[in-house]
Amino acid sequence: MENFFRLVDHEDFFSRRCVWVNGPVIVGAGPSGLATAACLREQGVPFMVLERADCIASLWQKRTYDRLKLHLPKQFCQLPKLPFPEDFPEYPTKKQFIEYLESYARHFEINPRFNECVQSARYDETSGLWRVKTVSTAGSTRTEVEYICKWLVVATGENAECAMPEIKGLSEFKGEIIHACDYKSGESFRGKNVLVVGCGNSGMELSLDLCNHNASPSMVVRSSVHVLPREVFGKSTFELAVLLMQWIPLWLVDKLLLILAWLVVGNIEKYGLKRPSTGPFELKNTQGKTPVLDIGTLEKIRSGGIDVIPGIKRFYNREVELVNGKKLDIDAVVLATGYRSNVPSWLQEGEFFSKNGFPKRPFPHGWKGNTGLYAVGFTRRGLSGASSDAMKIAQDIGNVWKHETKQKKQRTTACHR
Repeated sequence: MENFFRLVDHEDFFSRRCVWVNGPVIVGAGPSGLATAACLREQGVPFMVLERADCIASLWQKRTYDRLKLHLPKQFCQLPKLPFPEDFPEYPTKKQFIEYLESYARHFEINPRFNECVQSARYDETSGLWRVKTVSTAGSTRTEVEYICKWLVVATGENAECAMPEIKGLSEFKGEIIHACDYKSGESFRGKNVLVVGCGNSGMELSLDLCNHNASPSMVVRSSVHVLPREVFGKSTFELAVLLMQWIPLWLVDKLLLILAWLVVGNIEKYGLKRPSTGPFELKNTQGKTPVLDIGTLEKIRSGGIDVIPGIKRFYNREVELVNGKKLDIDAVVLATGYRSNVPSWLQEGEFFSKNGFPKRPFPHGWKGNTGLYAVGFTRRGLSGASSDAMKIAQDIGNVWKHETKQKKQRTTACHR
């Protein structure tokens, strides 16, 4: 606490409301932030969760499409200390997952401060504390708050901001243009020619949804992509891979998975889906590129319901020119071009995080930096990776907290003679 008073020397200390946080500040109330808060609660460590939106898990609640389900079995997606309800299906729906997260927050008494957008966070060398500045707006009232804390947990995740591509002529296109984060259902595109830019899990599933709503989707596949069946002979492909990796090396797991994929889905290259030379899980580990788990899109591609096309050269008024010179008439564009981290826009730090907003050290070492800085949910390993980070962070902070609390009790114990 004595370090707190050293901050008074700074000019802007009294220009805003300051709040001392007796424990870590967690930035982000998505699954990563909730998991960290729950683990800290179990350790008996107080915390503060700051969230720029007006709800927990805003990505899931506000920026996902209606038909979304978890792509992996639920046992790989549950957060620490509280499993999914037993009556949930193996692949919970978007609605069920949100219900689970809300019950998780209630169970661990996690009450984030909503509508607090972090503008900056920096470590104060003089005091040895973190200074986290936020802005919240309610109507015409703008409130600035500065939180002072010993530990800072960055839980804004890999998908904080939409990645918008720069494509020649896109601003000239007169039809509807939306990012996948604003796509809800193919109902509003019924009967239209829709160009889906991107062939990851979102691009594949949106194309399928459009096709199911009687739209005519064309999916841009610019680079190579691994497409695996979600299940192989009734067993989750991901679960099978995890099981195999306990016994055999990764490169052999990849080879076996590709053989099984060929047996189940056949040769997909003839449909314009070229596989990378690197195996699916090695590519995931080295570049963070997730393999696509097919839930019916390939069948629509084979039947002609979804057209696979090469890269885009440029857009015009109501059409798009492809790199092969062909032109297509289109009514709408859906940009399934993914998301990115926003950490560099607010965290004033250059040692732990790189310019792309991810920790410089690869998994499993990217959860802890210096001066009380932590990162959760940047492993490129989904919810299981975030859970692993959360438990390590809580344990690390908890050890220091218990040691310091014990020392304080010893110092304040009265001696009677």
